[in-house]
Order: sequence, then structure tokens, then C-alpha cells
Amino acid sequence: MKIIFEYPEEKNTGHIQEEDVSIELPSDLVRKELPIPNINEVDVVRHYTNLSRMNFGVDIGFYPLGSCTMKYNPKVNEDAARVEGFSNLHPMSSEECIQGSLQLMWELKEYLKDITGMDDFSLQPSAGAQGELLGVMIAKAHFKLNGEKRTKAIIPDSAHGTNPATASMCKMETITVPSDSRGNMDIRRYKESLTQEVALVMLTNPNTLGLFDENTIEISDLARKNGTLMYCDGANMNALLGITRPGDQGFDMIHLNLHKTFSTPHGGGGPGAGVLGVKSFLADYLPIPRVVKRDGKYSVDYIGKKSVGRVRSFYGNFGMHVRAYSYILSWGSRIREVSEHAILNANYLQALLKDTFDLAYNRRCAHEFVITSKRFGEKSALNIAKRLMDYGFHPPTIYFPLIVQEALMIEPTETESKETLDRFVLALKKITSEIKEDPETVKQSPLSTPVGRLDEVAAARRPNLRWQPSQRQNQSGND
Repeated sequence: MKIIFEYPEEKNTGHIQEEDVSIELPSDLVRKELPIPNINEVDVVRHYTNLSRMNFGVDIGFYPLGSCTMKYNPKVNEDAARVEGFSNLHPMSSEECIQGSLQLMWELKEYLKDITGMDDFSLQPSAGAQGELLGVMIAKAHFKLNGEKRTKAIIPDSAHGTNPATASMCKMETITVPSDSRGNMDIRRYKESLTQEVALVMLTNPNTLGLFDENTIEISDLARKNGTLMYCDGANMNALLGITRPGDQGFDMIHLNLHKTFSTPHGGGGPGAGVLGVKSFLADYLPIPRVVKRDGKYSVDYIGKKSVGRVRSFYGNFGMHVRAYSYILSWGSRIREVSEHAILNANYLQALLKDTFDLAYNRRCAHEFVITSKRFGEKSALNIAKRLMDYGFHPPTIYFPLIVQEALMIEPTETESKETLDRFVLALKKITSEIKEDPETVKQSPLSTPVGRLDEVAAARRPNLRWQPSQRQNQSGND
């Protein structure tokens, strides 16, 4: 194999240098033939179009996945991200050439500061979990610099699972505090756990029960008196926009999942953005580089003596920043309506379903809520979720949070119409009738999807990646 390397023209010469390099590839890597099927274009197009129809997406139907906030992403945000000056931007371009992009990132930080009540933001983290990781790293660096040895984190049992996982990754001991009868973190058990060894209280607020913790201010005041930092898991910020600010509730740090609250794409393994906001006394620990504004110009600052270092290359996932910026601008001073509609939709659904199911906690919810199907028997949540597919709906989150038996966690988001929510309720009520009248049908569902019910253990351990249409029924996941 011969490869030609071309170099720029040398000064005062009129030719281009060439260099021959011979590469010997292992024989087992050399293709002996290239079998290309002789297929008409229309057959290829139809094949892939039919495959795409087997997928379910938010552009097709309702995604009531509690905790995930699978809201519809307005296409105007995609158009903004595809503007050539943004989509083709090289991260190593000179500052003089990218003033507009630097301005966008700087202004996005300013908007997020105003929305959350924080004093500074890092746009680097690529996911909410990485934002959490950065927050715990900052907490550890802060106490180390102050000569304090704090090795524990208090986390309620209604928190997102990434909270204890992140704390453990950073060699912190986690203290789990149970929920009380109203779904708040048990304040008595919290006080008992709050010792001088506690570095951080990680509070998901609203929590995974869809409830705003009624003791937030007291929790924050007690932490401050103890010298403990307050960390807000802001994944559920979709319930708070323009209504209340975590910074005003006593939190010192918060991460935001841009794909949950600010309408950037969700899923598919990334790219994502889990930006982290902090109070001023923690700002020096944020990663570098930082976008700053001096004398009307935007620049990148690489100086940070206290910085915990990078958590990602360059500025973070810039395309996600553009989408979030576009979303915030599109709402402007009316952004409170986003959360008002999300809360209204969730409480509307909860009111319509609370007689058919049992409420985990019978109080007004925030942007999501948890019901339990335990009255319909063991594995009823799984059966209901599977059967919903036959009615054209993506299933809600089930069996989470773990503290609720046969849990169905439902989040309608603000983007769904009343008509869609009504159809969803009718489907759920129809399924509960089927459980009584025709339980075998429900247990065997879904019946109308490209793939029937899987043996979930076998599917995970021995996935069949060569599925054929004739195999739709009775899929075991075996080869």
C-alpha cells in the first residue's frame, strides 16, 4: 500500500514535497472481495424507511418517562445549532474570529445564573452525572484547602441514583436518610446524621417522587451552621423555572441537565450537557478554560490556581449550548410558563388517575408524580407498561423510585396537550379493566409491536441481533 504525504510549498520553490510510505497490513485484515448487492434505490429507501418506522420517538408519540423529562424539542433550536458559523466552528479558532460564539456562551451563563440564583457557571460537563462529579470534586477541594477532613455525604432515599454513585466515586461515605410520611427527607433523621464529618447534602429537589421538599430552608440552615455544603440535583429544574431559585433556598451548587429543562436532544448516548452552577466562594474551583468578558470583548481565560482542572475538552458540547440559548431566548421573561404548564399537566393527570391507582403520597405534585399499581398484584406495573405499547404510548418509568412498591412514575412535561393526556388516561383505565377481565392478554403484551415481550434476562445476556420479521412473537432473546 502506498500513501503520499503532501507538504506545503517550500519558500522560494515551486514544487510540493512528496514522501512515500509503505504500510504492510496483516493478511487477516485485508479484504479479499467487496460484495456489493445489486439493489434498486427504491428498495433501499423503503428498507430503511420501514426500519425507521419501527422506532418510537417524541416526534411520534407521548413519552411519559418520569424523571427523564422527555419533552419535545422545538425545531427552531435545531435550526439555530445548524447555522454554519456554529456547526462548523473549530474549537481552536482564534478569539478574534469567534466573538459571537464566545458571546453566546457568556450570555448563556448569565441567563442560567439569573434562573438559578447562582453566581457562576461551568459549561464543560457533558452530562448531569458529570456535573455532579464536578460538584463533589469542588466540595472535596474546598474542604481540603480549608484544612477540614469531611468524608461523608447525606443523600435522601428519594434522590436520583447518580447522587450516591457519584459520592462513592469520589471516596465519600454516603448516609441515606429515609423519607417521611409526606415524601420529604425525614428532618429528625437528617439532624441525627448531620455531623462535622458531613461535607455535602445532595438534595434532588423536587425529588423523584415529584414532590418539593417542604423542609428545604430548614435543611439548608442546619447545613450552613454545620459548615456543610448544599448541593442541588437540578435535573428536575423543569418544575422551578421562574417560580423559585435554588440559590435563594440555600444551595451552594446545582447542576442542570440541558436536555431535560432547556430542550436540547436527549438520549442516544450523547452528546449532552450537565452544566454546573456555584456560589461565588466556590467559583475559583470551576474548570478552565472559562469564557470571560473584559472591556466589551470576549476571551478565554486559562488561569485558575484553585481550579479542579478540566472535566472535558475545550468549552463543553457547544451545540447543546446553542440549543439551550435559543430555547431560553424563545421564552424570554415568560419562561415561568414552562414550569406552570408542566405542573398543571402533572397535577391534571394525577387527579384523573388517583382513584384508579393508589397515590404514593397524597399531596399536590410538582412536574411529575408516582402512583402504585399494587392493588392489581405482583408485576402489575411491568404488565401495564408493556400493554401501553399496544395503545401507542411509550411506557412510563416503572419500579422507580425504589421506595414505592409497583411504582409508575409519570411526567407529562409542558409540551403535551390536554387531548393527549386524556387519551393516555383512557388507555391506562382500559388496561386496568383488562387486568380483571382478560389478564392473560395483558401478561402477554405487547401484541402489536415489531417485537413481542422479551425474556428480559436472556435478552440482556444473550441478545439476538439478527432479528427477522417472522420472529416477532415469543422472543426469548436467545440466539
